Amino acid sequence: MKIIDWYILKRFLVTFFFTLLILIPIAVAIDISEKIDNFLEHADLGFYQIVDEYYKNFIIYYANTFMPLALFIAVILFTSKLSNNTEIIAINNAKVSFTRFLYPYFVGATLITILSLVMNHFVVPNSSTTRKNFEKEYINNRRQQQEFKFVSDFSLQLTDSTYIFIKNFNTETNAGYDFTSELYDGLELKTKLVADNIRYNEKDSTFSVQNWRLRKIYKDRDSIFSGNKIDTVFNFTPRDLIYKSALSQEMTSDELYKFINISKKRGVKNLNAYLVEFHKRTSLPIASYILTIIAVALAFRKRRGGTGVNLAIGIGLMFVYVFLMKISEVLGAVAGVNSLLYVWMPNIFFGCVAIYLYNNARK
Repeated sequence: MKIIDWYILKRFLVTFFFTLLILIPIAVAIDISEKIDNFLEHADLGFYQIVDEYYKNFIIYYANTFMPLALFIAVILFTSKLSNNTEIIAINNAKVSFTRFLYPYFVGATLITILSLVMNHFVVPNSSTTRKNFEKEYINNRRQQQEFKFVSDFSLQLTDSTYIFIKNFNTETNAGYDFTSELYDGLELKTKLVADNIRYNEKDSTFSVQNWRLRKIYKDRDSIFSGNKIDTVFNFTPRDLIYKSALSQEMTSDELYKFINISKKRGVKNLNAYLVEFHKRTSLPIASYILTIIAVALAFRKRRGGTGVNLAIGIGLMFVYVFLMKISEVLGAVAGVNSLLYVWMPNIFFGCVAIYLYNNARK
């Protein structure tokens, strides 16, 4: 890399982290104003606990979320400054093409993309677990907690031949009632276990079923057994009963990938909300390249109004990108659609915009 490349790359990264450091305190201040009453309601909640369990992880989450916006604003700001100071004119007079001029930008975008990928796939999910546990304990209202507490009329395919049915299950107490387990050989029912109550034991990962009745079906006869209580093992845990898209944010990508595959084998019909989260963790960091090209192409040439006009256009485009991204996430979570295509749709659209602006800037 030449001296000018190091100069641009340094300005790129410094402006990026400076922009990020401006956005984060704003987000924290807004969040504190919204949740201060929740904090004050709990006398046992200390300042250190709030910072360590909630706001540390809050900053990690939103720093990762704001990375594309911070990158876009940073590139527009310092590239506009280069243009207004006629530094870009000097670079053009040195016979440096627009494509070559983008080289240090792409190096910077690559560093940020790698950081964002690591954050999205590994760091943020683990951080979100602690943050959401804190929210569940001190912030979320009772109605929100109830959504995750009770599971009703739930069926699950554990293997190709084993199915379970639960009338009601409390994921907080790990207990439920009206439980049924059926084992098939092809289309023929071989055994059926029915229990009035079921409880999960976390210590040894077993289930205790009470008031149970077991029916074994043979070719010429049936055998029925019953008892008061028996401990047994099933290939699921209470967590597997909760299919809420919010839970996907607490899984690392390898855990989420395994969860999706297991759920498909168990016959869960709509997993698109989980697939959207899985694909988004890659599509959003890759958008750094697209947004970098758009930002440089907008600010490359000096225009009347200077940085303010470039910044206004850039922020407008950024909000359009965020708007399209949110729409694509909602549409991608609908059953029966290609979630991968919908998640990448904003990148495809803005990729076309980037190609147009790139070709225009080269002229």
